[in-house]
Amino acid sequence: MVTYRYSAEGITPDQLKGFFVGWPNKPSPEVHLRLLRGSDEVVIAVDEATGAVVGFTIAITDRVLSAYIPLLEVLPEYQGRGIGSELVRRMLERLKGLYMIDVLCDEQIVPFYEKLGMRRTIGVILRNYECQAGPKNGLRPDGIADD
Repeated sequence: MVTYRYSAEGITPDQLKGFFVGWPNKPSPEVHLRLLRGSDEVVIAVDEATGAVVGFTIAITDRVLSAYIPLLEVLPEYQGRGIGSELVRRMLERLKGLYMIDVLCDEQIVPFYEKLGMRRTIGVILRNYECQAGPKNGLRPDGIADD
């Protein structure tokens, strides 16, 4: 049975294996845990039989007008079970009442979000792929210690 949590409390790096499929510079499970803990909102799917985290989504928000959902991941062996849709539904419920909730995704993923009530738009991005795995030695690219 998959259950959903709204905090990374009690999650360990050992529970975060197998994510970021296809990324050339994957964040380590330790960096992944820091990402979850540092996000304003999280929804985490856990397989209660194994204790493994099988999916997650995060949001960065000012809690006034806007939020951005940068990541949604479900382990490949758990895809197709509605977990991703449930993660997004739960996150949208947590962000309810905000003026704008934005997601940037690849073209082939747009229909997934449209089914959940979001609309296609145009956006721009900047990607620093050398930073994709997270900060090196606990430092941000600007050299400031990352808590």
